[in-house]
Amino acid sequence: MAKGREIKGRIRSVENTRKITRTMEMVATSKLKRAMDRVVAARPYALALREMIASLYDPELAEQFPLLRQPKTVRRAGVLLLTSNRGLAGAFNANLLREARTLITRLEGDGAQVELHIVGRKGIGFFRYVGRAVASAHTDIGDRPAVADAARLVSGMMDAFAAGTLDAVYVVYARFQSALSTPPTVDRILPVTPPTASAVAAHGTGARPERQHDYILLPSAEAILEELLPAYVRNSVYRALVETAAAEQGARRTAMKNATDNANEVINGLRRQYNRARQAQITQEIAEIVGGAAALSG
Repeated sequence: MAKGREIKGRIRSVENTRKITRTMEMVATSKLKRAMDRVVAARPYALALREMIASLYDPELAEQFPLLRQPKTVRRAGVLLLTSNRGLAGAFNANLLREARTLITRLEGDGAQVELHIVGRKGIGFFRYVGRAVASAHTDIGDRPAVADAARLVSGMMDAFAAGTLDAVYVVYARFQSALSTPPTVDRILPVTPPTASAVAAHGTGARPERQHDYILLPSAEAILEELLPAYVRNSVYRALVETAAAEQGARRTAMKNATDNANEVINGLRRQYNRARQAQITQEIAEIVGGAAALSG
């Protein structure tokens, strides 16, 4: 019964793997709910910022704020790539890396120098493996990103853009649409492009009537924009962080569910194989007993 013992050993091994994948699926499901809550909670503030900037923006005021500077050509660009610290999430990180490489190739094809900033061990490890220089690497942002994390990531790039050493800043992240739909996305966060009224309505919840508002601005539109523009950029990065965190948990839950289902199929196949081997051995033993009895009686 050596073959049967070998099959039983394989069954136990796959069952242990199934326990791990099922546990990870349950943990990812629990984390996904909290991550989705953070995504939903971040949307009203982002929408309010977009509405306020769209209302305050004026081409004459734009000349006073470096973050609104619209360079004619992009000579040096910053790319912020958001990946995860852990794997076992299917093609989640591979899709983000592919999107980042496509963006870098396009920018360099247009003659721009690319400064790469990466969040997550998976992205850092890949680009170091291919020999790509990394301007900054962050592995201390977990699955519960905070506004302070976004400020820390983008403050240096905002200063560089204001000083003119960067002409554009892009963020590559996973947009969370649902647990099964997390497409890799590229957003240009600098220079700040003031949203139009139609764009603000598209990001809201339902159509809004066109209304003309009169504002009393204190102390002034300039002072308000000076505070709002950096907050708008930081909020764009924060939303990218929370959406990527939610997308990671959704991808991990799906991957672990598929792994658990595959383990069930493998176990069922091994059990059928074990039963066939056991039946063949029993049949052989019965045949040997009957043959021996016939030999003794003859």
